[in-house]
Amino acid sequence: MTITVSGTKKEVAEGLKLPELIESEKVETPQYVTVSINEEFIQKDAEADVVLRDGDVIEFLYFMGGGADSFAVNGGAR
Repeated sequence: MTITVSGTKKEVAEGLKLPELIESEKVETPQYVTVSINEEFIQKDAEADVVLRDGDVIEFLYFMGGGADSFAVNGGAR
């Protein structure tokens, strides 16, 4: 079957589960990655049960945190 992973079409085996895809794609720090399939977010506790289907579009989303820079917060004053 054909799925699209991060914009790239891939041929994968029927019945492939999401955790298997995460492993085969060598996703770094998977515990911090949010997965969307066909533009729907997958809950972490549901990932193990997700079986991919032909035509699915999968995206791995890495959220980055950060703080406010004092330069920007203080209008340029440091």
